[in-house]
Amino acid sequence: SNIVWAYATAEESHPKMFKKVARHIIGLENLSKFKAQDLSNIVWAYATAEESHPKLFKKVAEHIIGLDKLSEFKAQGLSNIAWAYATAEESHPKMFKKVA
Repeated sequence: SNIVWAYATAEESHPKMFKKVARHIIGLENLSKFKAQDLSNIVWAYATAEESHPKLFKKVAEHIIGLDKLSEFKAQGLSNIAWAYATAEESHPKMFKKVA
C-alpha cells in the first residue's frame, strides 16, 4: 500500500506498476493480512492517481463487507475509502452502507 500511496502522493504516473500491484492484490485468496489503513491507502492511491481498476475496488469492497465490524478503521480511513470509490466512480452500495 505504501508504494502506490507514495506514487499517488508524489503525482508520479506509473500505470504498469499500478496494474501489477492491482493484479497481485486481486490474485490473493483474501485480504485478511491487510490492515485497515492499508486498504484505505490502496483505494485512495488508485483514485488519486486516476488509475482505474474496477476488479481491485470490487475485491476491497467485498473484503470490507465481509468484516464483522469496522472498529479497526479510523473515521479518516472510512472517509478516504468512501471518497476513493466516489472519485473513481466505483459504485458498491453494500460497501457504502457498511461504512456509513
